[in-house]
Amino acid sequence: MALVAVLDTTYPDLTLEHGVLDEHGVDIVREDGSSAQAIASVAGADVIIVGSRARFDASSLAGLSAKAIVRAGIGVESVDLATAAAVGITVCNVPDYGTETVAQHALTLALAGTRRLVEADDMVRRGEWGFRSSRPMHLPSASVAGVLGLGRIGRRTAELFAAVGFGQVIGHDPWVGHNRFESVGFDELFTRCDVLSIHIPGKPDGSPVVAADQLAGMKEGSVIVNTARGSLIDNEALAVALAMGRPRIAALDVFWVEPPDLTEFSGVEDRLILSPHQAWYTEESQADLRRKSAEEALRVIKGEPPLNPVTIPSVDARQRQDQEVS
Repeated sequence: MALVAVLDTTYPDLTLEHGVLDEHGVDIVREDGSSAQAIASVAGADVIIVGSRARFDASSLAGLSAKAIVRAGIGVESVDLATAAAVGITVCNVPDYGTETVAQHALTLALAGTRRLVEADDMVRRGEWGFRSSRPMHLPSASVAGVLGLGRIGRRTAELFAAVGFGQVIGHDPWVGHNRFESVGFDELFTRCDVLSIHIPGKPDGSPVVAADQLAGMKEGSVIVNTARGSLIDNEALAVALAMGRPRIAALDVFWVEPPDLTEFSGVEDRLILSPHQAWYTEESQADLRRKSAEEALRVIKGEPPLNPVTIPSVDARQRQDQEVS
């Protein structure tokens, strides 16, 4: 009987996974941990469905007999892709879930920033009144919204920015075009935006994309939103930029380390709007993710091509793995 392991997730149960796999004679085991020991405990599975915290380095990959790792999500930075291919393991992801959910969360953070809602809430709770400290605020129609990355989520975020009335919506993506929105250069995006939302993958080496130079070029009073990857923004540079008011607000759903150490933002805590990596989540988006992950695992087990391969090993690598398993 084929075996699928579900690793490093917070699902309340595996009902959806059983609904996809049971009728095909596939057994399921669950391991909620994310450590090297947790990975080793599911080493015998044919396919591993995994969340975002478990790290598959060369050592952990070498001990697996799996044909595939299915990342239950979009990012695959947690997997050493070159080593996976070399040892005969296909790596897949689920890039087409949660688009509406993440885009709506990005819009919500952007509007909360432009309307200074966290500052206003804190002020009222302290017994103060008035909005002098929130000045200046502007209508969306008098503002420019920008999107860095025009993939599925970035495009939908841009569409929502336009729908709520931002006067201009601009974007930058070196690989994807969009004829509805003005395309601008990378540095120009930062200098022109009143609101900037980030929707790109992280760099393979984990280094930031948005650093001091880009942040220093942002408008005074602007808002930057990150629902993509915590590694995309240099936090030290961001803390300095927030102190200078360029940008004035950083609305963050993702962090370099989660949960984050907010001491690096000491002195500018009031310039942050924070959420706990929840942009992707609604009951509907989670169900879609789980179902698609299980369906991808089933395709691999049945010997069918995966729908969303990130990397596929060579024939020689697969043959070596089969020989080692047998």
